[in-house]
Amino acid sequence: MSKKNAIVFSIALLIVFLDQLTKILIKKNFQLSESIPIIKNILHLTYVTNTGSAFGLFKGLNLFFMLFSVIVTVVIFYYLKKKIKENEILLQLAVGLLLGGTLGNFIDRLAYGHVTDFIDFRVWPVFNIADSAVTISVVLLIVLLWRK
Repeated sequence: MSKKNAIVFSIALLIVFLDQLTKILIKKNFQLSESIPIIKNILHLTYVTNTGSAFGLFKGLNLFFMLFSVIVTVVIFYYLKKKIKENEILLQLAVGLLLGGTLGNFIDRLAYGHVTDFIDFRVWPVFNIADSAVTISVVLLIVLLWRK
């Protein structure tokens, strides 16, 4: 395996592991809709499920998002093989985050028919680690494209 592939897959694997571990812990220790404050009125852990996309958008389109996840994964593998150079560390990070986040939520959709969300900033829809990874990757990709 090339160094660039090892970096991307290591990041993706770490994201999937953290995402799935935190979701398992939430499901094991919380009742659905239960919420506990970490920092009162700022950050709560709130167990909810979501059949939409990141941050609860487009609810009820689970099959669409499963298919979209497969397409994103195929595009990532193509892009990784053909386009990413060994020295493009930030791009490798962005692609690893995108792959890990996509796979983390895909696993939930496939296994449960919904995604488990639990990070609740009260003024924003509840989300999870996979959502965060995808969001950070998109911001990184925009910055990298802007710099070119």
